[in-house]
Amino acid sequence: MARKKHVGLPTPDQILRFIEESKDAVGKREIAKHFALHGNEKIALKALLKDMTDEGLVDLAPGRAFHKHGGLPRVTVLRVVAIEGSNLWAVPDRWEGAGPAPRLRVMEQGRKGALGVGDRILARTEERGSGHVAHPMKRLAASAEMVIGVLVEDVGPGGKPMIWLRPADKRARYDFAVADKGDADIGDLVRAELTGRGAAIKAKVVDRIGDPFAPRSLSMIAIARHEIPHVFDGETLAEAERAAKLPLTPGGREDLRDLPIVAIDPIDARDHDDAVWAIPDDEPGNKGGFRAIVAIADVSYYVRPDGALDREARRRGNSVYFPDRVVPMLPETLSAGVCSLKAGEDRAAMACHLVIDKHGKVTSWRFNRALVRLRANIAYEHAQAAYDADTPRDDWDADVLPTLRNLWACWALLAKARAARDPLDLDLPERQVILDEQGSIAEIRVRDRLDSMRLIEDYMIAANVAAAKALEAKKSPVMYRIHEPPSREKLVGLKDYLETFERSFALGQVITPAVFNRLIDGFSEDDRLPEIMQAILRSQTQAYYGPANAGHFGLALGSYAHFTSPIRRYADLIVHRALVDSYKLEVPGKPKDLPARTGLGEADAKGLSRIGEAISALERRAMEAERETVDRYVAAYLATKTGEIVVARITGVQPFGFFATVDGLGGDGLVPVSTLGSERFFYDEAARSLDSEHGRVSYTVGQWIELRLMDANPVSGALRFELPDAPEGGFRNRPPRRDGVKAKGAMKDKAGKHMVGKRGRPANIKHKGRKR
Repeated sequence: MARKKHVGLPTPDQILRFIEESKDAVGKREIAKHFALHGNEKIALKALLKDMTDEGLVDLAPGRAFHKHGGLPRVTVLRVVAIEGSNLWAVPDRWEGAGPAPRLRVMEQGRKGALGVGDRILARTEERGSGHVAHPMKRLAASAEMVIGVLVEDVGPGGKPMIWLRPADKRARYDFAVADKGDADIGDLVRAELTGRGAAIKAKVVDRIGDPFAPRSLSMIAIARHEIPHVFDGETLAEAERAAKLPLTPGGREDLRDLPIVAIDPIDARDHDDAVWAIPDDEPGNKGGFRAIVAIADVSYYVRPDGALDREARRRGNSVYFPDRVVPMLPETLSAGVCSLKAGEDRAAMACHLVIDKHGKVTSWRFNRALVRLRANIAYEHAQAAYDADTPRDDWDADVLPTLRNLWACWALLAKARAARDPLDLDLPERQVILDEQGSIAEIRVRDRLDSMRLIEDYMIAANVAAAKALEAKKSPVMYRIHEPPSREKLVGLKDYLETFERSFALGQVITPAVFNRLIDGFSEDDRLPEIMQAILRSQTQAYYGPANAGHFGLALGSYAHFTSPIRRYADLIVHRALVDSYKLEVPGKPKDLPARTGLGEADAKGLSRIGEAISALERRAMEAERETVDRYVAAYLATKTGEIVVARITGVQPFGFFATVDGLGGDGLVPVSTLGSERFFYDEAARSLDSEHGRVSYTVGQWIELRLMDANPVSGALRFELPDAPEGGFRNRPPRRDGVKAKGAMKDKAGKHMVGKRGRPANIKHKGRKR
């Protein structure tokens, strides 16, 4: 751009026009050079730019470059957040504009696979069409450490009151002195940047998130800590509203509205993906067998490839379920509206028709798009009670109870086939947090495991297997759900552990789920069974999504794909689209304001590997966030019981102490070795125990023990215990640091309730590798 003739200080409008038209980053120096400013004019320009920044006309980007307020700098730092097929998407590393941060497609320029989710790049941005693209200039090092935590007030060096950042990560050992709290208040959940090193580390608040102690708000900590998208932008919401108005006609669909199909779900379900129906098969060649239908919400009809809804669903990967809220994959208009299978409402479905023989084997299947009208939405508990009593509820149609009888009879066959397959049978308890109407904790309990739940699970497994095999039959791409066999390293660890129980485990045998089931049966009358099942669980690999089939070890299945939950899992939506393409299930009509295609498409079919990697990572993020939030609610529930004696089971042993879980509640807490006694303790890694020097006391995984609850921290979900007879502060406790980094100390929430007490630092202990 040509340099302006010197005419004095430019106006704000002239500066804005120059910034908008420039292809490069614009700083004060570039503005001064463009307008040929000298001497005192440069000083005046500095003041003018400050005024424009204060008035919100321009923003100052990293690197001292200006850009129009609410817009993107020409050159800025971006963070890669998603891999979608062959495309990479990034957002500004810092965003202070109005509304959600824009997403930019990263033009990799032949560097395929060089960038991954979480990478930071310096990039030149370019407006293209209705969006932006980014041209990478260089990859940057990881940014300064960001910490999510709560601001607390406590004493600092010399007894002076100070503001501290209490991290939300339970692994964090210290609080950090706050150098700048911005507009946040004590008790607020914030995002802060750590600067400095060693004892000079300080925290600077960069974002106030809110009050985590407000009713139904503890999940905010996990949402912020894991950067889970929880607000839909205007474009996505507008597309959802248009999609919800799509006409629903029998054209291109099988009309199943006359069948008494029912949905059986958790009593607190917010969306209903699946419904089922079964009837004895009247074909002479299938005597004693059944015909069944698994009807799944036809989400692919509403969420079409390459639209705003699809991009946002892929960015989220799955819905995230917290005790106090759901962060849905799709906007509520769809997830709780037209996609949710509700009784008495016409709904679009993808129907899986199954033929099951008298041995429970699925002998044939077919898929089509259908129109359904459910007879009832039934809670697991109500379905179980009605079947057991053989009595319908007052509000049911006359054909609902006969449908339940048929579903149970057909399930008896599916259960027989499951038993013959002998999949991994780990019956581990699931904690359930019950909130009252005010959002306070009413109860924490272990979720009941009913036959009605197992029934639905087996129908879903049958449909998922059928989906995988139906796509394989057409040689179509499949997004498999893969669970690989345990690694030899994990099996060796399990073998060593079982030897401490004087149980053998042959590594030379063919490892199948049945091997582990026999191991579980051997402990069926032993109170250490939960510990054994946890050890077996730890020996397993983590399931993931991908197009290269390796079977599902845990379910003892050769081919398996997720098909039954497209409202809450993107993988299922991919499978639906593949079925649409493979079996030519496109519905007639081309909507005016939505993408026409509902099938998978060539680009996504070729990009299944990268999509699978991305959604597998998002699934792991969701699981961790959900688990952390339950731990925080458990800690909040126990915060009123500090000082009390609780019954707990030792779940883990480390050189610095052992972890224990409160009976019936869960939530791991640490018993520091410094509180165990005045004599030295040794860590036996093979036996997973801490043993006193003279052999008087031993603490071993699986052992039941009474402990005194000392701390319960809802911010991190961490608990801390001591032995009931331990002296206050432990045996070898050290004072907390007072040099800018503080060991976690007393904390009160906004209501002034005690939440966390003093925390000592464990003494060093020796490792001793002896075996029992």
